[in-house]
Amino acid sequence: MEKKRIDDNEPGPVPPPAPLDRFGFAKPELNNSPDGLAKGRSANEYEREERRIRKWRKMIGVGGSDWKHYAKRKPHVVKRRIRKGIPDCLRGLVWQLISGSRDLLLMNPGVYEQLVIYETSASELDIIRDISRTFPSHVFFQQRHGPGQRSLYNVLKAYSVFDRDVGYVQGMGFLAALLLLYMSEEDAFWLLVALLKGAVHAPMEGLYQVGLPLVQQYLFQFDQLVREHLPKLGEHFTQEMINPSMYASQWFITVFSYSFPFHLALRIWDVFLYEGVKIVFKVGLALLKYCHDDMINLPFEKLIHALRNFPEDAMDPNTLLPMAYSIKVSKRLEGLNQEYEKKNGKQVQLADFHEKKKQS
Repeated sequence: MEKKRIDDNEPGPVPPPAPLDRFGFAKPELNNSPDGLAKGRSANEYEREERRIRKWRKMIGVGGSDWKHYAKRKPHVVKRRIRKGIPDCLRGLVWQLISGSRDLLLMNPGVYEQLVIYETSASELDIIRDISRTFPSHVFFQQRHGPGQRSLYNVLKAYSVFDRDVGYVQGMGFLAALLLLYMSEEDAFWLLVALLKGAVHAPMEGLYQVGLPLVQQYLFQFDQLVREHLPKLGEHFTQEMINPSMYASQWFITVFSYSFPFHLALRIWDVFLYEGVKIVFKVGLALLKYCHDDMINLPFEKLIHALRNFPEDAMDPNTLLPMAYSIKVSKRLEGLNQEYEKKNGKQVQLADFHEKKKQS
C-alpha cells in the first residue's frame, strides 16, 4: 500500500544560522530577557541545579520506574517540586509520566506507525498549510519539509485519523510542536491523545470540536471569575465592552504556547499536565491582577492592545506563578460549570422548541 506522509516532499534549503536562545528559538535583536538568553551560570547556580536534577532522578527512578510509587506516597512533595519547575533535561520523560501517556503508548504497540503510514486523512492539506506557521522561529521547525515539520505533520495527521470526529484544528499544532521539542513523534502523539481524551484530567477535545464548545464554557467561567476576583476591572471591561473571547481564547486552545514567552509556557505546562486546566484560569487571573492598575483606566483600543501584549515583567514565572498558585478557583469552577450547563441546557431546549414550531 502506498505510504502517505510529508516525507515525499524534498526538504527546502536550510535557513542560515542565527543566534539562538537556550530553547532553540531565534533571538530577537535587543532582547535582554533574562530567561530567554543562554546566559552563563555561576558555580553556585550550576551546583544548585545539579542537586535539583539528582533529587528528581531519585524521585522518578530509571526510566520512570519509581514514579507511580513515589507520587502515591508523597503527592505533596511531587506537587511542590513540579510547581518549582521540572528540570529541562527530564521534562519530556516527566510529562509522559504525569499525563498518563506512557501507559497509553505501552498498551498500543504499533498503532502510531499504522496511523502515520497506512491511513489517509481528510485534513492532510490543512495540516501542510499550517505547519510553517507553527513556531516558525524555532530551529527545529524552520526548514521547509525538514525533520521538524515532517514530525509535526506525522503527529497531527495520525491524530486526525485516530479521532476523525475531532480531526485537525489549527490550535492543535502548537500543542504537538511543544511536545515534539521534548520527545519522539510517537511519545508526542500519545501525549496528545492523553490530553484530548482525558487520560488523567478532564478531556480537552471539546476545545477543538465544531463550535468549540469547551472554549465557550471556559470563557464563560473565566468571565465570571474576573468579575468575582477583580470586580473593578470586571466592571471596566463591561463598560468598554471587552469580553474574554477577545483575548483569552488562545490561552485555553494552546495552553499559553501560542504567544507567551517559551520559558513561561514550559513552567505552566509542567503544572497543567499535573494539576489540569485550572492553572490556565489561575495564570489568566494573575496576569490581570498584576496589570490591574495599568488597565483600569484604559479605553477600548488600548485595553485590547494591553490584553494581547503583556509587559515583560508580568511574564516572569518567578513572580507570576506564585501569584497564580495563591488564587483558589477549584470549587468555584465546579459551581460555574453547573451554571453553564444549566444555562446551555435551557438554550438548547429553546432552540428545539423554535425548531419544532417551524415544522408544525
